[in-house]
Amino acid sequence: MHRFLHMSVLLTGLFAAAIGFAAESPQPVSMTEDSLGPLVEQPIDFPHNRHAGDADKGGMQIDCRYCHTYARRSAVAGIPPLQKCIGCHQSIESVRETPRIKKLFEYWDAKKPVPWKKVHDLPDFVRFNHERHIKRFVEQQNRPVQEACGYCHGDVKEMTVARRSKALSMGWCASCHEKDHPVTAEGGTPIGGQAYWYGFQKPAVADASSGALKAKGPNDCWQCHK
Repeated sequence: MHRFLHMSVLLTGLFAAAIGFAAESPQPVSMTEDSLGPLVEQPIDFPHNRHAGDADKGGMQIDCRYCHTYARRSAVAGIPPLQKCIGCHQSIESVRETPRIKKLFEYWDAKKPVPWKKVHDLPDFVRFNHERHIKRFVEQQNRPVQEACGYCHGDVKEMTVARRSKALSMGWCASCHEKDHPVTAEGGTPIGGQAYWYGFQKPAVADASSGALKAKGPNDCWQCHK
């Protein structure tokens, strides 16, 4: 009997301690309804649909690479400096007094960068190279920029604050690398060092129906995990 009471007290204490620990633990970040990652709140609700959207929907159809300048020549796409935003908005009086633009100029007057937060954030052990994908799909295949960027980022021109819409998991990336993509499409620009960009023990093959040269993406672990 004594042993039973002792065990009951012990279990009750452990249960109470567990509840207390759970109550003090940090609350989980709010997730998107499809579990594609946390809902990222930005310091300014940047309207991608206004800047990159279709003209018939009130958009300005700005090329993604105008703001994300480094995407075509670097591993990272880059975030535009505040000076680029002000360069346009200092001359657009029609929206100067809107809450977003007023906050933009508050950062400018304080000589501080806008603390944008990453949305498509990959683990530190994953290396994604924007330059290689832009060369492949935009320059060589002559695909529209928004289409190429949308493979991973979704239809950003329809969004306000960008959010993840693709899994970006290892299996998701590998499924694309396993497909035979055209090396150079009509209107595309051949890039030197084809063996370097697309070989990786995955030889290019000619499509029997069209004769177009196609190749898979790299499948070596070290290409993404360096």
